[in-house]
Amino acid sequence: MAKTIEITDTNFDEIISGDKPVLVDFWAEWCGPCKMIGPIVEEIAGEYEGKAVIGKVNVDENPQISIKFGIRSIPTLLVFKNKEVVDRHVGYAQKNILTEKIDAQIG
Repeated sequence: MAKTIEITDTNFDEIISGDKPVLVDFWAEWCGPCKMIGPIVEEIAGEYEGKAVIGKVNVDENPQISIKFGIRSIPTLLVFKNKEVVDRHVGYAQKNILTEKIDAQIG
């Protein structure tokens, strides 16, 4: 089963440069709602293997990406397509809400 990719300030541009949609979960260790959505994001990574890239950014360890995209609350989930943010969700979300956002960018 696929795992989420750890996205850092260093590898971010490379990861969003592909031709597949990318779901990025901005989170932190101390964030309660982040811990609730984490397993959902992991599950999606397994289900979308080969169709989309699913990654996580620890905002405490990678401040540059967070600043660049104006992340003020976490969890924030961004969907990228062709290096552009095409969707954004702030706060906890049910799995179907996130998969609908990814599905809208596939194909």
